Amino acid sequence: TEKGGPVVVATLASKYGYTPVIEAQFFTQSSGVLLRPLDNAIKESYKQSAVNFTKKFQLKYLGLGIEINTLYEKSPADFNDFVGFYNEVYDAVKEKSPQPKIFTIFQLEKIKGLNGGLFGGQNNPSKAQWTLLDKFKSEIVAFTTYPDLIYKNPSDIPTDYYTEIKLHTNKPIAFTEIGWHSDASPTGWESNESEQAEFVEVFFNLTKNLDKALDIWSFMNDQNTIEPFKSMGLRRSDDSTKLAWDKWTKVK
Repeated sequence: TEKGGPVVVATLASKYGYTPVIEAQFFTQSSGVLLRPLDNAIKESYKQSAVNFTKKFQLKYLGLGIEINTLYEKSPADFNDFVGFYNEVYDAVKEKSPQPKIFTIFQLEKIKGLNGGLFGGQNNPSKAQWTLLDKFKSEIVAFTTYPDLIYKNPSDIPTDYYTEIKLHTNKPIAFTEIGWHSDASPTGWESNESEQAEFVEVFFNLTKNLDKALDIWSFMNDQNTIEPFKSMGLRRSDDSTKLAWDKWTKVK
């Protein structure tokens, strides 16, 4: 509550006229390893931090746990422990600050049982994880979505790809991470800026009938990170704009 990225983002919101969405993570997504053991002392520290931060900055949106179904896959015991703890934190924050929308975040492709493509596994909708949504208290249901990890072209995305969500929840939907890459790599999954821009149009077309609370593109600028995420910016690393930037800002 005194320093760090979340404080900077929350503090500057009024100056620059944006709504901060603060998310807290407690495990490494690639491995499922907890950043700190969820013992009683750590849980109390996490809970008080969430309560104090939300109250201090009068947050509108607070996410607790990112791509939480990844933890479900890699460490079911830790996931089950977190479910109870999350709901406890939810109640504690609401008691002091009733205004924020509090939620955990799911990875949509994996929720749907899609583990093929660049995930390296197989697509198997029979292994969908939709039942996880009902375990958490929330006013909105939040997802990350990277369909370019599964589909090679935006036109390949099924028309019910996002509306399927409505079969599993009546709550408003938040997309806290959205992305499609624009580089001619990895091999076999080549893309370009026109294709990225096409995805922006496809995304808004396929989600137009959803009750959406948030649409957040993951990267403003291209990042120095791994493929295919390194070319997912709406703007290049030199801050020049891509075609997708124009599509995104026109819709938004």
